[in-house]
Amino acid sequence: MGALEGIRVLDLSRVLAGPWCGQILADLGAEVIKVERPKTGDDTRLWGPPWMKNDQGEDTREAAYYQSANRNKLSIAIDISTPEGQELVRALAAESDVVIENYKAGSLKKYGLDYDSLNAINPKLVYCSITGFGQTGPRAPEPGYDFIIQGMGGLMSVTGEKDDLPGGGPQKVGVAFADLTTGLYSTIAIQAALLNRTLTGLGQYIDMALLDVQVATLANQGMNYLASGKVPGRYGNAHANIVPYQVFKAADQDFIIACGNDKQFVALSAAIGLPELPNDPRFTTNALRIKHRTEIGNLLAAHFLSNTAKHWVKAIHAVKVPVGLINNLEQAFEEPQVQARNMLIEMQHPLKDKLKVIGSPIKLSRTPVEYKKAPPMLGEHTDEILARVTDAEKIAALRAQGIIG
Repeated sequence: MGALEGIRVLDLSRVLAGPWCGQILADLGAEVIKVERPKTGDDTRLWGPPWMKNDQGEDTREAAYYQSANRNKLSIAIDISTPEGQELVRALAAESDVVIENYKAGSLKKYGLDYDSLNAINPKLVYCSITGFGQTGPRAPEPGYDFIIQGMGGLMSVTGEKDDLPGGGPQKVGVAFADLTTGLYSTIAIQAALLNRTLTGLGQYIDMALLDVQVATLANQGMNYLASGKVPGRYGNAHANIVPYQVFKAADQDFIIACGNDKQFVALSAAIGLPELPNDPRFTTNALRIKHRTEIGNLLAAHFLSNTAKHWVKAIHAVKVPVGLINNLEQAFEEPQVQARNMLIEMQHPLKDKLKVIGSPIKLSRTPVEYKKAPPMLGEHTDEILARVTDAEKIAALRAQGIIG
């Protein structure tokens, strides 16, 4: 029995932020009903290649991108632009605990699927809207995309190599950071609203914005600016507040050192054969090392070229200073710790006997995550779900009209 067993979620969202939130809720045991457009479905169904390969090794039309965010869900295909489709969604919302949507601000009102309309039917409903800029403010009507938000929200100003280095300049994160973190914050907000409902008996409206989340997750960099008035710059793989905390090049490949305090710096220096380094008046404390980051960085960079990355990692690991190689994705999935933590899962898919998916990082002792359903095919559960709110004859008629799929 999952932690959210008995919670029903109507997921009207598509692409990533909303579906990511829905997948987390589904992993935790909620029944998540994904409402998609007939024929085409969620935009990301078409975001291939790569496509999932079937058991014969042939490409299907199931995009890997879509599969990354839709595990454990049920898929129904409804054209919500039609009055009949809208009525079906309202009927399902009347029996749901949560609605997730990421349409442009205010656009569901014309369909009678906005919060006020559904709250009138079901006052216990927790309704989460996810947009680029939120429901208020001068940019509220605009569409929001992760890449744009990473730029506007300041993340790209602190990501990437320094401007005066080769390849320097603003850089986005390699995954859709604003989308993913908004999905996480939305999950937290929904669970908080559900918990409050147990006390009040009432649901509520949740207004989530990618830009808000991006600004919130600037974390120490944001506070560095507010505290100092100095606009942070890009440090590449270095850290704004800790030195040495960066990537170094060894004789054969790069590796990472994350030296978090002065005690670790003493241990690090001894382990790499430079025990006198902490006595240098430029490097005695972290504050001094920040002031002289270029000097110590250059000194260590030259030193590490004298041996292999594995040599340095072994020596530094032995004195309990955080250190590690930089894995590509193949190496990351082969990492014994990743495998021991069940972060690679096999699921049964209608087109593939053993579909590999990335596991959930949530480890609960009494209500563990279960992997019940592979990412669904478009409309795979339409008849099963709609049978709860209408009869077989009406379902057949709606399908003949192209309203459902």
